[in-house]
This record gives sequence, structure tokens and C-alpha cells, in this order.
Amino acid sequence: MSSIEKHGDRKIVTFSLSHQTFGIDMQSLIEIREWEEPTPLPTVPPFIKGVTNLRGNVVPVIGLAERLGWEPSKIHARSCVLVVQIGDKQAGFLVDEVSDIVAIGDQEIQPAPDVEIGEPSLILGLVRVASRTKDASGAEDKGQMVLLLDLDALSLTRHLDLAA
Repeated sequence: MSSIEKHGDRKIVTFSLSHQTFGIDMQSLIEIREWEEPTPLPTVPPFIKGVTNLRGNVVPVIGLAERLGWEPSKIHARSCVLVVQIGDKQAGFLVDEVSDIVAIGDQEIQPAPDVEIGEPSLILGLVRVASRTKDASGAEDKGQMVLLLDLDALSLTRHLDLAA
């Protein structure tokens, strides 16, 4: 048993989206794919970019920024798709850039603020992780706040059924 499993810790993959750092549990991640234009589908919500083929499985590709209510991501050389397992379905999330894989302790996760927005929070919690780069002034690194996404709360099940 690894030291991570002994302490109840988990690994998260961190990524950037609209200048914000997010993380998802590594256990949900199937693979990271380079961006390639998916096949568009008619009559689906605008955040569903289309579908792609993953080893014989049709996988919907979701514009995560749009799903969160932000401006669509601009495609560039570091854009990629995180293919994840949500329940018994797979989905690909378009992100701006994958950053790192980080081990965190369950006790380090702070609850998401309780903000009434009319739908369940998509944020599972927040965690501060150390930055890999040094501050030019030599100041102590206070790390960066990572928003942990609750994949189940993204409410994609009906939309994934439409797209798949």
C-alpha cells in the first residue's frame, strides 16, 4: 500500500481554465488527449462541443469554461481534453492547459463557500498547493488555491445521454 493510500490522501490533476486553477481527482481521469476538433451534434447545449472516438467509444466533448458560465476557451497549442469517468459514462473536458499531478491530504481540503446560486455547487472544495516556480523576490511561496471540481454535480448525465 502506498503512503498516499495509508494517510487517506489523494492525487489530483490540476489544470488552468480562464486563468483559474482547478483540480479533479486522479481516480476519475482516464486520459489526457491533445485537442482535436470533435464531430458537432445538432440540438445539444452550446457547451457540448461534439463527440470524439476513444478506442471505439463515442465520448462527448464538453467546453468546461462554457459549462461553468464563462467565455468559451480559446483553442491554442496547450489546449487539451481531460477524459474522465462520471458514474458509468465518459466525458471529455476542454481545458486551457494541464498543470501538474499533486498529492493532497483529505484534511487539507477546505469546504467550498456556501453561496446561493440556484444550483448545487460545482466545487467540491478548495485546497492550497505549492507552486512549482520560485518567486522572483525570494519571498516564501504561499502556493495557489485550487478549486476541486465535483464531477457528479456538473449535471451532465442527461446531456451525455443526448450526445452519446
